[in-house]
Amino acid sequence: MQDTTSYSRIIAGTMTWGSWGKQLSTQQMIALINHCMEVGITSFDHADIYGDYENETVFGKAFAESGIERSSVQFISKCGIQMTNGRQNKVAHYQYDSAYIIWSVEQSLKKLRTDYLDLLLLHRPSPLMEPNEIAGAIQKLMAQGKIKRFGVSNFTPLQIAMLETRQPITANQVEFSLTHDEPMYDGTFDDSIAANRMAMSWSPLGNYFRDKNLQNERIRKVLNVLKTKYDADESQLLLAFILKHPAGVHPVVGTANKERLKLSIEAVAIKLELQDWFLLLEASKGEPVP
Repeated sequence: MQDTTSYSRIIAGTMTWGSWGKQLSTQQMIALINHCMEVGITSFDHADIYGDYENETVFGKAFAESGIERSSVQFISKCGIQMTNGRQNKVAHYQYDSAYIIWSVEQSLKKLRTDYLDLLLLHRPSPLMEPNEIAGAIQKLMAQGKIKRFGVSNFTPLQIAMLETRQPITANQVEFSLTHDEPMYDGTFDDSIAANRMAMSWSPLGNYFRDKNLQNERIRKVLNVLKTKYDADESQLLLAFILKHPAGVHPVVGTANKERLKLSIEAVAIKLELQDWFLLLEASKGEPVP
């Protein structure tokens, strides 16, 4: 069984901490890391591409200066996407040959100033994935202690099954929210439950705060009632919807706002009643369940 107790129930997504978002200074990032630790968020989600391949460097410097014990946190990172920004590539593509995976992990370790990643994810599936190539790299990295666990991101159950002919996969991070609920129906979370695979959701608030449409108007009406009942705000209830799923989904929260991070971890205590969960689902779908 996959042990998910070492990860905080809410994971801090660092994508917007650097040049792709808030452009936090070293001291600001130290303060934010410390704040996460104070409220109970100990897991930090990275990817080599964030900040045009520079976020890990900035975070690594801040973490090193924070004085926090490495063993008290969990570093998740991803590899495989080759962009034209930040590297001399003529076309965006995916790369998963053994030598590249090993090199990419070693770069992440150097930038994060750590000896190991708690979890490495392949960022997106490639049509050219070769299970033997990938497994060879992962097994070598695990034997060297450079990664503790291996998983994927944005993979379908069939793609996972293909890779698992050579290498066990312990996690899958996918887009999931009340407004993007496909993983509940396409087998993704069924696979996570059946295989005891850690499930994570990126963009857990969906498009609720971003788009004005009929779907979100329906959701807002239900949330306005539930806010009073649960003494919670809209974002907390949207997270509570995710947290109730039996796959034990870990939301990856992308905010760099301290108060939003605090509210996010507090959402773990919200236990949505069964019919309230289905009220939200019905609002999202625009019709009752069949």
